[in-house]
Amino acid sequence: MEKMKELPYGVSDYKDIRDDNLYMVDKTMYIPDFERAARYLFLIRPRRFGKSVFLSMLYHYYDMEAQKDWDTMFKGTWIYDNPTEWRGKFQVIHFDFSAIESDFDNLRANFHRYCSNILVAFAKRYSEYYDSDFVTDVKAKEDNACDQLNYISVCAKAKGYKLYLILDEYDNFTNNVLNEQGQTAYHNLTHSTGFYRDVFKIFKIMFKRVIMMGISPITLNDLTSGYNIATNISLDARFNQMLGLSEPEVRGMIEYYRQYCHFTQTTDEIIEDMRPWYDNYCFSGDAIGKQPKMFNTNMTLYYMRNMIDTGHAPKFMLDTNTSTDYNKLHNLVRFDTDGERTSVIEEILLTGKTTGNILPSFPAETVCNAENFLSLLYYYGMLTITDADMGYELSIPNNNVRKQYYSYVVNEYQEACHISDKAMMAAFKDMAYTGKWQPIIKLLADAYAKRCSLRNLIKGEPNVQGFFIGYMGNCDYFVFCPEFESNGYCDFFMMPDLLRYPKTEHAYIFELKYMKANAPASRGEKLWQEALEQADRYSSSERVMRLTHGKQLHRVALLFQGLELIRMEEV
Repeated sequence: MEKMKELPYGVSDYKDIRDDNLYMVDKTMYIPDFERAARYLFLIRPRRFGKSVFLSMLYHYYDMEAQKDWDTMFKGTWIYDNPTEWRGKFQVIHFDFSAIESDFDNLRANFHRYCSNILVAFAKRYSEYYDSDFVTDVKAKEDNACDQLNYISVCAKAKGYKLYLILDEYDNFTNNVLNEQGQTAYHNLTHSTGFYRDVFKIFKIMFKRVIMMGISPITLNDLTSGYNIATNISLDARFNQMLGLSEPEVRGMIEYYRQYCHFTQTTDEIIEDMRPWYDNYCFSGDAIGKQPKMFNTNMTLYYMRNMIDTGHAPKFMLDTNTSTDYNKLHNLVRFDTDGERTSVIEEILLTGKTTGNILPSFPAETVCNAENFLSLLYYYGMLTITDADMGYELSIPNNNVRKQYYSYVVNEYQEACHISDKAMMAAFKDMAYTGKWQPIIKLLADAYAKRCSLRNLIKGEPNVQGFFIGYMGNCDYFVFCPEFESNGYCDFFMMPDLLRYPKTEHAYIFELKYMKANAPASRGEKLWQEALEQADRYSSSERVMRLTHGKQLHRVALLFQGLELIRMEEV
């Protein structure tokens, strides 16, 4: 048997994957679709879906200098047997703007320095195609990347060479400027005579083909008068499965490594373990019901790396790299002056979904608009398309993202009504192992009662359900399911996570009722009887029985009046 291929976890260079014989999922069959779609393409996808590897693959496919390594780079792939006429016909410039330091005071210098380094490397790579002083002349203009680009463009046209631009993370440092410096600084960068805008004007006339990828539609809109020729294929169903991993691709990976490693779970069991955490992404309304949902690439590799090393799933299903997504969510909301964005977060937190449009682009100054904010959450991977019959239904894709929402809410609450992590961990452990649910409920209820000054955190009336969802959702012993469908929809179902915590002996259904502080006692009694009846009905479903895995199921009713927990009882 041949040596086991290493997983390409953290590897973004296609050449490294091929040279080092790492495991690869073939995505080359999308190259013809790319060529047919348009000459100038623009695609938005969330982080960690394989954008950089895909763009690196395109570089080696179209680069005329890379054709001497054609067999090494592409043998065994789909495109090797089905090459297009444009294979190896270009001199390629490949920028990755995530490499540019976003220090605002030195941004212009950092930008030109990075671009200049790439352009000098381009000149050296293709020096034999040009006059002897080509490299020297490109170096001489290193203080200004625009001058270098113009010079390369003139020389290439004079020699009859076609230029291809590959631009990864085109919006990385501009998004950082928007989030950290605000809209005025961002506007100066991308409008009028901003240096970033000037570069895009050159792109427009210089390249025969262009592919740009990023994570947000803001900068594209702000640069349209400087670069207005790109076709946005972000919602095109032809490219729905191009980035990320489909279930058949994940199954193929599991089966490959099963040959070398001892997995205690079947392939179906591994898939079912991964699915609630990494699956369920859809990037086109036209793909709903017609194409499989997609798994997050890096999270799948994170899981598989643990399986290969230990033979079992990781204890913590969230890769620590996802903390960048929490920071992104925090930055998007922290400038929320009128509460619109916070209201969107509240709706998503409480129901797991929302409805609205996905806009292809919009100006940065309208990012505070609730509808635009919704689009940003989608593009950042914090929401996914689950229905497209009447507009878009957008839902939290999986537990990985759901945990990020919970973490955001908890951190916001903790700033004003701190709860001891040690106390919470002890109470959650008691809940999982001994069935004592009362301590964690009392701990959270007391903290909630102290948060009456936090009315700006969640718009409108203080929302006890959102508070409890945030904290209870961060308990690792359970898979937390708000609004769980079970003979209706229970408020919270806490399913034991036995793969990671096999000693967990208990499961929970919570039904929570709330009434205003001045409501009459008769209102409370009516709500209480509803809670008892619903908790009993939800717990009797076959689905709940199956997911509790024979562990003791506790059915708990809670009643709040104003800020106070006035009654709690196990049915």
